[in-house]
Amino acid sequence: MKSLHTRRTIRRYTDKPVDEQLLSRLLTEAARTQTMGNLQLYSVVVTRSAEQKARLAPAHFNQPMVTQAPVVLTICADFHRTTRWAECRQASPGYDNPLSFLNAAIDALLYTQTLCNLFDEEGLGYCYLGTTVYQPQLIIDVLQLPRLVMPVATLTVGWPHPDEFQAPLTDRLSADAFVHQEAYHDYAPADIDRLYAYKEQLEENRHFVDINHKENLAQVFTDIRYTRSDNEALSTVLLDTLRKQGFFPKQ
Repeated sequence: MKSLHTRRTIRRYTDKPVDEQLLSRLLTEAARTQTMGNLQLYSVVVTRSAEQKARLAPAHFNQPMVTQAPVVLTICADFHRTTRWAECRQASPGYDNPLSFLNAAIDALLYTQTLCNLFDEEGLGYCYLGTTVYQPQLIIDVLQLPRLVMPVATLTVGWPHPDEFQAPLTDRLSADAFVHQEAYHDYAPADIDRLYAYKEQLEENRHFVDINHKENLAQVFTDIRYTRSDNEALSTVLLDTLRKQGFFPKQ
C-alpha cells in the first residue's frame, strides 16, 4: 500500500481508461467500511460519458479535471433507498430531517475515504472536489437525484499523469495541533505562533501572501479564499437545497 506520507492529489491523468471491472470491484470492497446501523446510507453515481462530465463541470467551477478524468464519481448521502425499503415493507420511515442527513453524509464520507484508500493501493489517482456542496442543485438536476438524496463528495479518478509526481507535497500541521488529550485544550497566541510557524514560513505560502497583497496567510483565507460573504451565501444555497431534497423543514 502506498504510504500516506507521500499521498498526492492527482489532477491530471493519462489517456489509459479505468477498467470497468476494476472500478466495480473497488466500489464493492469499499462497502466494508463503517456504516450507521448497517444501513449504508450512500449512493455513488459513476460518470464516464463526455457529455455528462461537461454538464457536471459548471457545478465544480469548470475545473479541468472534471472533463479530463476518465471517471467522475459523485457520492451522495442517500436516505431515499432506505425510505423506499421501509415503505415497501409496511414500515413508517422518519428520515426527512437534519439528523438523518448528517448520518447519511457521515456514511457517505466514510465510504469516500475508504474508496480513496483502495485507489491508492491500486495506483489510481484521484482528486476530491470540495465544490460538491457549493452548487448542489446543478448536480441534482444533471444526475436526476430524487428526494432524500444529496451530493456530498465528488472524486475525479484516473491513472496519474507522470508530471503530477514532480510537484512538492503540500504541508500539514503537526499532530499536536489537532490532537487533544482527555479534553479539548484551547490555543493561546503562543500556541498558534508555534503550530503555524512552519506553514507560514514556507516559500510558496509567503509568495501566496505577496501576490494577494495581504499581511499574512490567515488574511488570504479570510479575505480572499473563504470569505464570510461567500460562506453565508453558499450556506443559504445549501440549506435551500436540503429543504428541496426533504431533509430540512420548509420555511
